[in-house]
Amino acid sequence: MRYCLALDLKDDPVLIREYEQYHRRIWPEIAAHLRQHGVTGMEIYRLGTRLVMLMETDDAVYSPEQMAHAAGINPKVQEWEALMWQFQAATPWTAAGEKWAPMTRIFDLGQQD
Repeated sequence: MRYCLALDLKDDPVLIREYEQYHRRIWPEIAAHLRQHGVTGMEIYRLGTRLVMLMETDDAVYSPEQMAHAAGINPKVQEWEALMWQFQAATPWTAAGEKWAPMTRIFDLGQQD
């Protein structure tokens, strides 16, 4: 399955550079957590302060609820999330208490005649 999610960054060039630096080589524990929960691919793109994440999952393994629960009890994931929240800002459309918001696909060339 492919997911597309959005998040904003704080509008500060220094913070944006630092955020990008962290993502050049994420912590090994974070990569392991993602893979353990069925995330097979992940890319993040940025335009200004807007981030878009494309996430590919193995549906036989991936469960958003189980992954969120595991993240909530994993101290290293909690440390990473707290660190990242220093740079991140919810979009105007993100539900309270959430970070990455799912985007709605409005076009698919594969569905065109």
